[in-house]
Amino acid sequence: MGKIVGVLLCLLIVGMDVAGGLLGIQAEVSQNRAKHMRLWIFECKEPSQEAFRLGLAAVCFFIFAHVVASLMGGCACICSQQEFENASPNRQIALVCLIFAWLILAIGVSMLVIGTLSNNKSRASCGFSHHHFLSIGGILCFVHALFCVGHYVSATAANEEGK
Repeated sequence: MGKIVGVLLCLLIVGMDVAGGLLGIQAEVSQNRAKHMRLWIFECKEPSQEAFRLGLAAVCFFIFAHVVASLMGGCACICSQQEFENASPNRQIALVCLIFAWLILAIGVSMLVIGTLSNNKSRASCGFSHHHFLSIGGILCFVHALFCVGHYVSATAANEEGK
């Protein structure tokens, strides 16, 4: 029963990250359909309400997937270099995956938020072009899924070793 729950949890995490990634990429496509005029590196564009909604949904899926993965995987509490070197390989992998998942979350959510806010209704603007923030954030959702599943699996294996 425990293995089935673990597999379903991994599928849930991957599903939410994939949904966030696809929504981020779809928001980029929607943003590119909006009217815009480009002159070298300067761009004037009208915001896309659809891209705003899709980007916001992508951010929500991304954050929710991270919360679920972090809560279910637990925390690999290693406070020093010596503890890290003496820890089991599963615990080391869990910590490394957790660190990378947090880094990818910070970068990916930042990219998605910047892309989403550029499509806010009150932000019809001209300035430097900021392309591909939504699609890069969406791609980072897919990478995040790999590290979250790696964290969950290795943390679960480390907990089983400790028993």
